Amino acid sequence: MPSIFTKIINGEIPCYKIYEDDKTFAFLDIHPESKGHTLVIPKTEVDKIYDLEDEDYAALMSTAKKLSKHMETKLGARTLWKVVGTDVPHAHIHLMPLDPNWQYGKTLDLTPDEFEEIRAKLCYN
Repeated sequence: MPSIFTKIINGEIPCYKIYEDDKTFAFLDIHPESKGHTLVIPKTEVDKIYDLEDEDYAALMSTAKKLSKHMETKLGARTLWKVVGTDVPHAHIHLMPLDPNWQYGKTLDLTPDEFEEIRAKLCYN
């Protein structure tokens, strides 16, 4: 059974997409810990990040690096990387712009308009 992330990649579940290439996909987390909290995923579905083929792993890291620099430019905040690997069985990296009011594990309730505003700001073409 495909993961929720594979369903997002396939367009079966909507998302606030900010980036896509042939190997990776990035979208806003719907339970963000900070404004701009983004998930970067490989298009290849594997449970653990260290089970990715080297080429897919390198692509994932390259996209995370590129988007982190982009996020810092657009949001003016350092970007924290989290690789947790327990919530969805599909390798992914959380990119979180640091906010002075950030509290570990606390999520924000954003409106669809707020998500769209952030998506538009972070969209990487």
